[in-house]
Amino acid sequence: MSDCLFCKIVAGEIPSKSVAQSDTAYAFYDVAPQAPVHVLVVPKVHITSADEVASSHGGIIDDLVLLAQRVVEIEGVRESGYRLVINVGADAQMSVPHLHLHVLGGRRMEWPPG
Repeated sequence: MSDCLFCKIVAGEIPSKSVAQSDTAYAFYDVAPQAPVHVLVVPKVHITSADEVASSHGGIIDDLVLLAQRVVEIEGVRESGYRLVINVGADAQMSVPHLHLHVLGGRRMEWPPG
């Protein structure tokens, strides 16, 4: 999608600080981190949100989680714990309409969030 921020990041048109990538997903540091570790994991193909994932997308969700597992190893938060978040829609504060997984860690998380 030509006007999608995350599609432009995946294409290298907008710079990002890469953490890891796979054949189908890309992980990069969030520019407005909400925790000491805040990495976004996005599919390399445009999917608007988790609400739009279909069986035709194959193992995209699997790959997002597998790449997130690599990220937490790289960032050193696997043992202490981390949070994986997928927001859908305006009420959930989804600011970029491209499916993405937030990997948050490096501090104790509040529950309920907020």
